[in-house]
Amino acid sequence: MGMRLLKVLGALLLVLVLVMAGTAYWGYRQIAGSLPELDGELPAKGLVAQATIERDELGVPTIQAKSRRDLAYALGYTHAQDRFFQMDLLRRNSAGELSELVGKAALDHDRQTRVHRFRARGKRVLDAGNDQQRELVLAYTDGVNAGLEALGQPPFEYVMLGAAPAPWRPEDSSLVLYSMYLDLQWDDFDHECKIGVMREAYPPAMFDFLLAAGSEWDAPIDGDDFTLPPTPGPEVINLRNPPGAQPAAAPVGEAAPSIDHLQDTCSLMRGSNCWAVAGKHTKHGGALLADDMHLGIRVPNIWYRAQFQWTDEAGDHAITGVTLPGTPAMVVGSNGQIAWGFTNSEGDWLDVVLLDTPADNPDAYQTPDGPQPFEKHAEQILVKDAPAETLEVRETIWGPVINRSPAGQDRVARWVAHDTEGVNLGLIALESCTELERALELANLAGSPAQNFVVADKQGRIAWTILGRIPRRPDFDGRLPASWTDGQRAWQGYLEPGEYPRVVDPPTGRIWTANARVANPEMLKIVRDGGYDLGARQSQIRDDLLALEQASEADMLAIQLDDRAVLLERWQKLLLDTLDEAATKDQPQRTEARALVEQWGARAAIDSVGFRIVRNFRLKTVDLVGHMLAAPCRQQDPSFRMPSANRLEPPVWRLVTERPEHLLDAKYADWQALLLESLDAVLAELTADGQPLAQNTWGEANTAQIRHPIAEAVPQLADWLNMPAEPLAGDTVNMPRIQRPSSGASERLCVSPGREAEGYFHMPCGQSGHPLSPHYRDGHAAWTEGRQTPFLPGKAVHRLVLSPAGG
Repeated sequence: MGMRLLKVLGALLLVLVLVMAGTAYWGYRQIAGSLPELDGELPAKGLVAQATIERDELGVPTIQAKSRRDLAYALGYTHAQDRFFQMDLLRRNSAGELSELVGKAALDHDRQTRVHRFRARGKRVLDAGNDQQRELVLAYTDGVNAGLEALGQPPFEYVMLGAAPAPWRPEDSSLVLYSMYLDLQWDDFDHECKIGVMREAYPPAMFDFLLAAGSEWDAPIDGDDFTLPPTPGPEVINLRNPPGAQPAAAPVGEAAPSIDHLQDTCSLMRGSNCWAVAGKHTKHGGALLADDMHLGIRVPNIWYRAQFQWTDEAGDHAITGVTLPGTPAMVVGSNGQIAWGFTNSEGDWLDVVLLDTPADNPDAYQTPDGPQPFEKHAEQILVKDAPAETLEVRETIWGPVINRSPAGQDRVARWVAHDTEGVNLGLIALESCTELERALELANLAGSPAQNFVVADKQGRIAWTILGRIPRRPDFDGRLPASWTDGQRAWQGYLEPGEYPRVVDPPTGRIWTANARVANPEMLKIVRDGGYDLGARQSQIRDDLLALEQASEADMLAIQLDDRAVLLERWQKLLLDTLDEAATKDQPQRTEARALVEQWGARAAIDSVGFRIVRNFRLKTVDLVGHMLAAPCRQQDPSFRMPSANRLEPPVWRLVTERPEHLLDAKYADWQALLLESLDAVLAELTADGQPLAQNTWGEANTAQIRHPIAEAVPQLADWLNMPAEPLAGDTVNMPRIQRPSSGASERLCVSPGREAEGYFHMPCGQSGHPLSPHYRDGHAAWTEGRQTPFLPGKAVHRLVLSPAGG
């Protein structure tokens, strides 16, 4: 009986193993079926003439076509085969259509995003574009759908989601650009609302002190730094004993963020470094353009490398750089005559309009021409495995209603992204541009989130301007929320290229941008302040550049990898001063911390414990002081939080060094008590799990979390889909090497126009978004290690020919 049972169990086990093996094989075939064909000849419906796609050993394609129109088709084909799911997420992100794919988990996101009605706006953008841009978008769309159809199976993500990919539509390329607007600018709405609360809560002198235009860290490429206003006296504001106030308490109703990640929650990780060195200051005599754009990093990476080669009436063209899957343009690159790169400008491209509503008519709002009814739209949000939801969107002549102020007024976003001028394919004209001055004009007219545009040419010249459209705001400051009912505030179209700020061939022979103030006071009146960064990183880059008399590509990479903690040097000294004999007496943990801080190394190195203590001490101190100072703001808005730690750095540093008693909450005996509370909180968090303080290295906190969105939903697939969890050097926004677990340099490059073979390039992850592809992660190690790899594609190892097909 026992032997028979064993035989039966054995047979069942064999069947189970076979079923599991068969299921695994079927699953593998389903997933492998979506790998693209890399060699041979395939028919391509919609292609006018033959095009070729040659890929090197990293999967980087060189696309050759007889026209720019056919090149757009072939690029769409290539994007779809390698990155379609990424493209789908980008269009759904801005359209507010993620719930249709993933269900209720994305519903809140879709509700918040759908108010912009970007799909409808994208259709208007296509109608407003010129003939060439429409032709390229339509060709690109045909190429995407042909590439998707040519896959043996849908991309693997759809197999796992149990969904089918929807065809690409012409307006979807605009939706991809709108996703970049959301990523780079939409937080400006909250920033301006926050400033509005501060303006109401503080006396003018305190408001100006906390939100000064600049400080000693300024490093504009033209002009001088700004001076921080004087510290307000007790006659202006007294936080020590304000009438009827209670000592500041910790934030209520939310878990405090970990100090290691405090900066990530308090400041925006959008950013970038971009600079140029004129030919007279380089070893080979050619101008150098270096660019590393900082964004959130996921799998696959946001950018897709490519080289374009095509012919038109002007002759033969070739350009190398990075593209954005979902769009047909080269975003950043070099065409042999000019090279260009970007950083987010942090100018003011959005205004918050406060509506005045007639008391007897809630369906109308006041305008300079009298009351006007809201334009209402019923937006249907489809939800996977759940009923659809209808969202009512109210539009005004200025833009959509977003939310309400603490006082109960509707708040409207007047935003460049909502206008047809805000989105176009003007970048495509740069691909064949050969003149520096013409490149500046084309950049000014491009429809894109406004960027610092840095350009270098083959003759060794360099220049800066703003890429993207700048609203014309006569006679009013758009930094604060305000009513526009009286007609005194309004945008009057957009500036022409001749009105844009520019710096061409500066006397220093260098241009540097890093999200801080670039412009002099006159130019700043045009760009304005949308929340630009502290100049610490920018000044560090400037100093690195000016120290080089004859720069090379290798020097540029060294600056991009510069992880010296220059801003933190004064905080390290402050911390050592705080840990005096009285503070360390009978305090073994503080004594140990002091020894580690003394040996901190002054850089964001993965093995440094002292660096981690100093940077967290700074962040916690700024957080404590900011929360203390925000007490008047919380009386208006209980959820109020101060602006980023970087924006508060100058006034907070003034306070912790001057130590004015009237600006210290009564809960603290003195400023030394606040600083010690800050340090003790840092040390308590670092040792909360019982790990010795000396083992809390920076690399332990700054470990890569570069994840595929499917792995976030299905953690069991993490090892297969995510990039390695490696410790990373670098930190947040105050040193050139910006690097956090899931954000940082989305690419690094340096190139001299005409000398592209001497340039370098690397980016996280790899070209392919398919985990079974050899190009899924094969570029990642060079990016992690900061290892120089060629800017140009290598020798072709695959060749696919697309031939026109009838029908």
